[in-house]
Amino acid sequence: NFETLKRVAGEKLLTKNIIILTLKCSILLVVIFAAAGPELWYQGERNDNDFVLAIDVSASMAATDFSPNRLDAAKDAALDFLDQLDSRAEIGLVSFSSFAKIEEPVTVNKQKVEEKIEELELERVGGTNLPTALITSTNLLLSLDRGKEIVLITDGSNTAEGIAQTLDDSIEYVKSKHVVVHTIGVGSEEGIIGYLPENITLPSIYDETLLQNISVSTGGSFYQADNEETLQSAFQEIVSASNKTFLNTDLTPALLLLGLIFLFIEWGLTNTRFMRVV
Repeated sequence: NFETLKRVAGEKLLTKNIIILTLKCSILLVVIFAAAGPELWYQGERNDNDFVLAIDVSASMAATDFSPNRLDAAKDAALDFLDQLDSRAEIGLVSFSSFAKIEEPVTVNKQKVEEKIEELELERVGGTNLPTALITSTNLLLSLDRGKEIVLITDGSNTAEGIAQTLDDSIEYVKSKHVVVHTIGVGSEEGIIGYLPENITLPSIYDETLLQNISVSTGGSFYQADNEETLQSAFQEIVSASNKTFLNTDLTPALLLLGLIFLFIEWGLTNTRFMRVV
């Protein structure tokens, strides 16, 4: 009876256990957030990332501005890249042209990846499906807990017809999975004619702006490779630089600890200051 207590104490009392009510509400909110499994994502530096190599094998990669052609030069550079990686790093391989193909799932067995790289061959069909290559490569990394990076090697021409996903959609998907994409553009902007064994000629157009958009949007780096040396240098920079990638922290333990602290405070107050007198 607060009115009676007020008359007895002779002062205004506001002891309706607001503190206890606030604590109980806070405990409830913390438990709800903890049950939701929240994660804090941020961009930081990490040297033990996992990778997927996505290599363009479309007909335009037969262009001879690299020796003997773009694809073989990309394969040689990719093999050197594997030798420079941390032994704990997992790596997968995706090839793509008008469609994307998983050549090797992510693994620590670099010898298997090397063998698959050496076996890559040019596709006879034209067209380069960059959206499918990005989505397929991203999916290979989803089960991994470390930093996730894709190295996309292509002449940059997104020319495949009948693509289900647009390039913007695929970039948004990559970003939603916190994957960083480094793009390496091989060739020149002017375009070189690529020659297939069957004497079919296809124009090859290098699109620098497109590749820059992919890398910048996902927090990666863009590299222009117009010869074998710059191609090798691009791979070396990806390995040697302090890798900036998306890292995450599970907030559930911290929230549970906070809820436990609130619970002990509430228990202590109800048994001391706000103890009921019967």
